Parts: sequence; C-alpha cells; structure tokens
Amino acid sequence: TVRCTLQKNELRPWKKQRYCIPERDAARFVAQMEEVLDIYTSQHTEDEPLICMDEAAYELKADVFEPIPMTPASDRKEDYHYERHGVRALFIFFDPLRGWRRVSSREHRTRVDWALEVRQLLDVDYPHARKVKLVCDNLNTHHIASLYEAFPATVAHRLARRLEIHYTPRNGSWLNVAEIELSVLSQQCLDRRISSATELEKELSAWQNQRNRTNSQVQWRFTTEDARIKLKHLYPIALF
Repeated sequence: TVRCTLQKNELRPWKKQRYCIPERDAARFVAQMEEVLDIYTSQHTEDEPLICMDEAAYELKADVFEPIPMTPASDRKEDYHYERHGVRALFIFFDPLRGWRRVSSREHRTRVDWALEVRQLLDVDYPHARKVKLVCDNLNTHHIASLYEAFPATVAHRLARRLEIHYTPRNGSWLNVAEIELSVLSQQCLDRRISSATELEKELSAWQNQRNRTNSQVQWRFTTEDARIKLKHLYPIALF
C-alpha cells in the first residue's frame, strides 16, 4: 500500500497554468530567438524596413435579442445568446518603428491568402523598398513557396527577391511584435459582437486609420544580451 504524505491542498487538480513551453530542441529555439532579437536591434531604413506580421481568427456573432441601450443610470445590457455567422481570418502587418500598420480580413488563411497579402505589402504598401525584412511565425503557409503557388514564376521570383523572412521559434510567438498589436486590436476593436464581414472590414479600417494617425509605435527593449541572462535556463549546455 502506497501512503500519500501530501498535506491537504498541496495538490490542486482543479487548477492549471498555461504558458508556452519551448520546443525540446533547445539549440534551435535559442538560434531562432537570437536571430529575431538581433533583427530588432539592427538598423532599418526606408529602403529596407522592418515589418512584423501575424494572423488571428475572429468569429462573427449576431445578437439573438436586441440589446437594451445604456442610460445615464444603467449600463448597456446584452443577452449572452448569439448566432454564429462564420469565422474570418485576420492578417496584420506592422512597422513598429514607423508606427504604421495594415489589417485585413479574408475568408481563409491558406498559402494563397498569405501570398496575396505579401504582394500587397511589397507592391502597394512598400513599392520603393529594395528589401522588406519580415518577421513572422514559422507556419507552413509563411514560405516563399506560397508565392510560387499563387503567382507565375516571374512574379513570384520578383517578390521573393525583395523579401527577407525571419521566423520566430516554435512556441516563441511572443517574440513577434505584431502579436502586441493584435492584442491592442482585440481590446480596442474586437471586444464586441460583429455580425458580418462587411461590418468587420469597416471596423478594422476605422481602427487602423486611427492608430496610424496617432503614429502608435512599439519600442522593443529585450535584447540578445538580456535573453542570455534572463532566459539562461533555455540555453543548451555547450560541449566545448
């Protein structure tokens, strides 16, 4: 018979913590992390801007019952029941130094959708840039091959030569500055029910224009040197 020596409340099976656990290949995680951190502290120009991109899913919802509007003595009342009207894929491209961002929604998040967004980034948003340094998550859609799937080889090759991709490590999406901007978007624009794709596009455009007018930037201060101290436990033990 095994006797349990734990005191009451020492084990709490009803509780759990959620956080990103780094991948088992510590060397790969550290290598990609330091690459992204070095990019943030490098010099960037109008000819070679730094752009961070991220994706998210947003569920369209419609009220079943008409909400009761707020009054001076009472808050707005909204029934918890709602109808689902599908899911939209959000793409956000963010220049943290310039304080510019573009956010759009699409029906899907396929390789072709990503390629179309990248083409707009290169040909419309930054047509005069010689090269764009793009930081993004390491998804199978975020690859040069997606350009060749969406466009003729001549177009894909032209776009690929102007794109320099830097991937965040697996379970290291916190290294992507665009994730910070997505959080702001969620709090300021998407914290309510939006029932249609048309309405969503209108709200996204209004939020984007307001943020761009105020030139809202992100100043990233966590460096490679900081990581080697504060995240020392993630680094593999060198053999030599």
